[in-house]
Amino acid sequence: MDEVTDVGGKQDGRKSGGGGGKRRQVAALPWRGKGDDLRILLVSSRETRRWVIPKGWPMKDKTDFQAAATEAYEEAGLVGVIAEQPVGEYEYLKKLKSGAARLVKVDVFPLEVASELAAWPEKGQRTLEWMDPVEAALAVQEPQLRDLIARFAGVELPEEERPSPHPAPTPVRVALQRLRRRVTALWGRYRR
Repeated sequence: MDEVTDVGGKQDGRKSGGGGGKRRQVAALPWRGKGDDLRILLVSSRETRRWVIPKGWPMKDKTDFQAAATEAYEEAGLVGVIAEQPVGEYEYLKKLKSGAARLVKVDVFPLEVASELAAWPEKGQRTLEWMDPVEAALAVQEPQLRDLIARFAGVELPEEERPSPHPAPTPVRVALQRLRRRVTALWGRYRR
């Protein structure tokens, strides 16, 4: 069984190396309940509004699992107990500001959620939703993350129920979405 620590714990653990050309991120897999009551929390990404789990870059002076717990707090206001060892990893294409994409590997640390805060740094920037494990697995775009969620929850995903992944949005679509949000924000200020 993996060792766990409180989110705010100061225990030593593995830190991400800064060398090598590989891009790695850390993520929390928020969960609560047991058996038929098991739920997984997904958050929407800020740019594409896809369902994802809280993730980010490793942090200086924090172990990977502590950084993953910090991401869960910042993106979803979650507090709980996080495993010190990852349950698995997945890859995805990270869209860069230049419009290019880079392959990133993500280490995933299960986070048993003890409480949800009323306020957190990215509140209002993302949508949060608790889902049953099958629903959560089928909601994410990345096939490796889908399989990781199913494995973690101990559920089977029949091949016919797996939707084909939606293609990632083009840089033009992302730019248009950003422009639409800016225009909407400016219009709201103008109307006041």
